[in-house]
Amino acid sequence: MSHSDEQDILVPPQLLQMIEAILMVAQGPVSPQEISTTTGIELPAVVRALEILREEYDGKTAGRARGFELRETDGCWRIYSRPEWFEAVRSFTQGVRSGRLSQAALETLAIVAYRQPITRAQISQIRGVNVDSVVRNLLLRDLIEEIPGEAGKAGQYGTTIAFLEAFGLRSLADLPPLAPNFPTVETLPEVIEEIEEYK
Repeated sequence: MSHSDEQDILVPPQLLQMIEAILMVAQGPVSPQEISTTTGIELPAVVRALEILREEYDGKTAGRARGFELRETDGCWRIYSRPEWFEAVRSFTQGVRSGRLSQAALETLAIVAYRQPITRAQISQIRGVNVDSVVRNLLLRDLIEEIPGEAGKAGQYGTTIAFLEAFGLRSLADLPPLAPNFPTVETLPEVIEEIEEYK
C-alpha cells in the first residue's frame, strides 16, 4: 500500500481515542500488530491512526504541540515526554518521590502493611479520617499497590517490593511483631518508630 493510499484510510475519532487509551496504560512500546490483533481493527487503520496521533501531538494538525510525543522505534510506538522538558520532568518526579513521609502517610502505610489486603474504606475507618490523598501519595511513591477485588467489590491495597526495599525488609515476616490486638491510631506512632528502625 502506497503512502497516498494510507492517507486515504478513514480513521474515526473513536479509534484514535481507543489507541490513545491503550498507549497510556501500555508498559512499554506497542506494535501496530499487537493493537490490531487485540482489538480486531485492521492493521492499515491502526498504522494510520498512530500517524495521525503523532501529527496531532507534534502540533501539525491540532494547534499547539503537546508536552509529549508519540515516537516509533523499531516498528513499535510509545508516548514519551518531549526531550526539551526532560529537566522539568526529572525535577518533578524526584521531588514527588523524595523526602520523608508525613506522619499521616506513615500511619496509613503501617495499617496497610499489617492488615493487607485492606480497602480504602477500612483504612479510613481505622484512622478516623479521609485517607484519599494519603493513599494517592503512597501509590505514587510505589509503596503500596491496588489489588483487584472480586467483581462488584472495592479494590484492596497491599505493600510493594519497593516498600520492603525502602524499610530494609526481606519479607513481610520481618515486620516488627505487634501486640495481640491491632494498634489503634493512638499507638501507631510506637509501631512506626519500630518500623523506621529497619530503615
